[in-house]
Amino acid sequence: MAQYEHLPIYKKAYDLTLYFEKIVRGFSRYDKYTLGAELRQLSREVMRLIRRANDAENKAAILLENRERLEDLKMTVRLCKDMRAFQNFNSFQYSINEVVDLCKQNEGWLKSAL
Repeated sequence: MAQYEHLPIYKKAYDLTLYFEKIVRGFSRYDKYTLGAELRQLSREVMRLIRRANDAENKAAILLENRERLEDLKMTVRLCKDMRAFQNFNSFQYSINEVVDLCKQNEGWLKSAL
């Protein structure tokens, strides 16, 4: 089993997952159990896919799946903003910037895997 903790993309995904765990606590009850649960679940899936891609021989297939999860995550973050689930704009801005950065890192890794 290959080490994955050293990967910059994994570190960023882990930090974002921790951030979502903390920020969702401030969501309203309804948003916490709908949008918040989806944010938490998608961010964990992204971490799992990064670990799987690091171990896999065919990284491209898993990274393509990760691309889809990241797009879902980006869409959910935007929906949280539009539904005013975030307590302030800075929370949204940080979240969307981190997701976009993860997308860029994933694309770079995908290009090197093809």
